[in-house]
Amino acid sequence: MNRTLAILLRNPLSALGVILITLVVLAAIFADVIAPFPEHRGAVVDFVNFNKAPGWPYLFGTDLVGRDLFSRILYAYRVSLILGVVVLAVAVPIGVTIGLAAGYLGGWTETILMRITDVFLSIPPLVLAMSIMGLLEPTLFNGMLAVTAMWWPWYTRLVYNLARGEREEGYVLAAEVIGASRLHIMFREILPNCVPAILTKMTLDLGFVILIASSLSFLGLGVQPPTPDLGSMVAEGAKYLPDSWWLTVFPGLAILVAVFGFNLLGDALREILGVDE
Repeated sequence: MNRTLAILLRNPLSALGVILITLVVLAAIFADVIAPFPEHRGAVVDFVNFNKAPGWPYLFGTDLVGRDLFSRILYAYRVSLILGVVVLAVAVPIGVTIGLAAGYLGGWTETILMRITDVFLSIPPLVLAMSIMGLLEPTLFNGMLAVTAMWWPWYTRLVYNLARGEREEGYVLAAEVIGASRLHIMFREILPNCVPAILTKMTLDLGFVILIASSLSFLGLGVQPPTPDLGSMVAEGAKYLPDSWWLTVFPGLAILVAVFGFNLLGDALREILGVDE
């Protein structure tokens, strides 16, 4: 704990990352309490207050049907964080398992698994997600499915490289000598030594998942209205620049804060856990 505090105090950017992500997470969790107009997260119309510039009581202004932009951004954070957590909760176990098997077992197993992984890695991530979403109905679940399909190979490649380096270590050879099973060696011996790097990448990736999901929504392939989503809010507001600038600027800044915060937090975690670059 003392070392962690020392690192955060020594590196102001790391401390800033912790603060930003704490604020984002609290905003998402307590959106029902913080949002001045919680009912505006849905299909609400208030033409009396439509397209109002930032002021009181609409801190970030209102959209084209009179909904409070600040309230919708808070709920959009909730949607983005749920999507990011679910995607990583599915993609990480798949990628880690394949990477461990390829890195430790070697031979034909390594060749087949890593060539499949290379095929997925050769396709630009956003293009792959767009292709999947083009075949499916644009919903939150399908959006998570599309992003998951493009995310597991990165964990496979990471763990594969780590497992290859670990399989010749003395503790692995000792486990083999005493007759430990392959599953035991992979998941009880090698995996714990990969956890710091995996946790660091997960922290960094949460920001990138939010960015990719927002990109899909910007293109109309992600979360659909009236559910608040940062990407779709930016896309809708972009049509009315520069007059109604708040429709785009504040959702865009919300994306920036989340991505920037997770990147700074990932850098801090890398230093705390002693993960090599």
